[in-house]
Amino acid sequence: MDAETIATFTKGITIAIGGLGPAIGIGLVGMKAMEAIGRNPEAAGKIFVPMLLGMAFAEAIAIYSLVVSFTL
Repeated sequence: MDAETIATFTKGITIAIGGLGPAIGIGLVGMKAMEAIGRNPEAAGKIFVPMLLGMAFAEAIAIYSLVVSFTL
């Protein structure tokens, strides 16, 4: 294996691992928000904005891993 192949493989692994954590986090945030809305439907308006913020912050981590993989 040459250096270019190893670099490409490293970038792929970085993107995969960097995307796995945020994907799980976004799923958990969505799951718990739907559970909370199911238990108390009147609180849907109060839950929605923090849910979106949590998902956005988790997605930012995935974007950071993408940027790091391109700089490798």
